[in-house]
Parts: sequence; structure tokens; C-alpha cells
Amino acid sequence: MFQIGKTIVSEEIIQKDFVCNLSACKGACCIDGDAGAPLEVAETEILKELYPKIKPFLRKEGIAAIEQQGTSITGEDGELETPLINGADCAYVTFDTRGIALCGIEEAYNQGEISWKKPLSCHLYPVRVQDYSEFAAVNYHHWHICDDACSLGKELQVPVYRFVKEALVRKFGEDWFEELEKTALGMEKKK
Repeated sequence: MFQIGKTIVSEEIIQKDFVCNLSACKGACCIDGDAGAPLEVAETEILKELYPKIKPFLRKEGIAAIEQQGTSITGEDGELETPLINGADCAYVTFDTRGIALCGIEEAYNQGEISWKKPLSCHLYPVRVQDYSEFAAVNYHHWHICDDACSLGKELQVPVYRFVKEALVRKFGEDWFEELEKTALGMEKKK
């Protein structure tokens, strides 16, 4: 672990490699698990506001789940998250013609309907950020469904932090990311 500003960062985000391999996993992170995607408080308001523009990009099952549960929910652990369809798929998930899970929010963004890409937790994955009163913990989250992403990342030699650069900058800013890169270079030189 090392510190950048008010964050404590796991060395695994520098040491581990990762590149999403949707052709292998089919977007399983959006349809597996027992909870929706974690949301920040401000994101719940964004989802409420943008839902009418996102709705045309969603499946009827997702629309039904959202209209029954809301654009966001409080999970069993008390945390804010996206609603699920019958306790499985994220309500915002769609599928392409190859059966690969995609994000309806991101599709609305890609089509220029909204200017918000998707929840930060989705954008950051496999990095998870846990906020505490005095600092934020920035960790790598290993999930077996992403083993193919780890293999592809290793093959392409792309460390986790570089794969999620845009999301890390979105969360912490350019200066923070530059400090992370300096730390990573320093660690590589020590090898």
C-alpha cells in the first residue's frame, strides 16, 4: 500500500494486468453477483434526471424493474446501488446480437443523448474505492469471472491502473493520476 493525497492505494492496481475481454466473459459482471452496481449519492440524482433519455436504450425487463424499484435502490447492506431484474441482471443492462451484456446508460452516452458515461463504480472496475472519514481506499477487486481479462491484460502488458485511467482521472483528477504513474514507474525501476 502507498498513499497519494487522501487515498491509500493497493499496489495490486500497478502489479496486476487487466483488459476487459467481452468476447470471452460476455459482460458477466453486469449480470452476475448478488447486488447492483454501487452508486454514489450524487449518481442517484443523475439517474433520476437522465432516466427518460436512458429508457429508450433499455430492455422491457429493465424498464419494468426500474419503474417498480426506482432508478436506484438501497441494498441489503445499506449501500446505494442499481436495481436488478429478478435478483440477477442489472436493470440497465442490454445485450448485443452476440449475447454480450452492454450498458444501456453507456449506449445513451455513446449515442450523444446524455453527457454522463455510467456509474463510476462500473467505469472503475476492477478498481473499487471505499470512502472513509479521513481517506479513501483504492483497491483491486479480483473476481473469477474476469480471469480472461487478467489473461488478456497480461498478454498485452496493460496494468489495471492504465486500463482504468479515464475513470481514475474522473474520480481523483489528473494530478492524482500523474502521482500514481510516478509511483508505478518507481516500482518498475526497483524490479
